[in-house]
Amino acid sequence: MNRRRLRAALLAAALTATLAGCGIRSTEVPTDFGPGPSRVPCVMSGSSIASQSTSGVPVQVFLVCAAQLVTVDRSVRIPAEKATSDRVRIAQALLDELAHTPSASEKQAGFATDVRGGTVVSGPDEGDPEDALRFSSSPEDLSAFALAQIVCTFADSAAAGDDREVIMGGPGDDPLRRYECTQAVRQRPGTVAPPTETVK
Repeated sequence: MNRRRLRAALLAAALTATLAGCGIRSTEVPTDFGPGPSRVPCVMSGSSIASQSTSGVPVQVFLVCAAQLVTVDRSVRIPAEKATSDRVRIAQALLDELAHTPSASEKQAGFATDVRGGTVVSGPDEGDPEDALRFSSSPEDLSAFALAQIVCTFADSAAAGDDREVIMGGPGDDPLRRYECTQAVRQRPGTVAPPTETVK
C-alpha cells in the first residue's frame, strides 16, 4: 500500500470512529430527511385538553379534521339528573356545542365545524315516536358535514335511542327519518351520507 492509500485509509477509520462516538451510524448514501415533523393533526396536547375543562357534564362531540369526523371532549351545562333522561335538552346542548367556534387549541390541531347556530330542538309532535327529535329547520337542508357531525354526536349520546340510531325531522309535516352513524360516515363525511330510513 503506498503512502497516499495509507493516509486515505487512516482518515476513513478516524471518521468512522468519530461518528460512532457521536452515536451516529455512518452511511454510504447521502441522506436528506427534510424539515422536522410538524404537529400531528387531529391530536390535542394534554395541556390543551385540560385547559378546556369547565364545570358541567363531560360529553364528546364530533368535529371535522382532515376530512374525517374526530371526537373532541367538551362539557355542557346540564343538571346531572337530566344528563341521561332529558333527550331534548341533551340534544339541544350538543347541537349548541357543535355550533361553537373551535377553541384556539382545537384550530391549531386542525379541527373545524360545519354546524351553524340558531337551530332549536324540540320533542316529538303528536303521532311521532317518543324518541323523535324535531328541528326548527329540516335536517335535510344541512350540509353533508354538518348532518354527519350531528348524527354521529347524537348517536353516541343519550339523545339517541337504545339502538344508537337517531330519529330527526324538521317542523310541522317534515318527514321523520332514522339516521345511523357508521364507520364509513366517520371516515368520509363529505361523500358518505348517514344511512337513513323514513319513519312511517
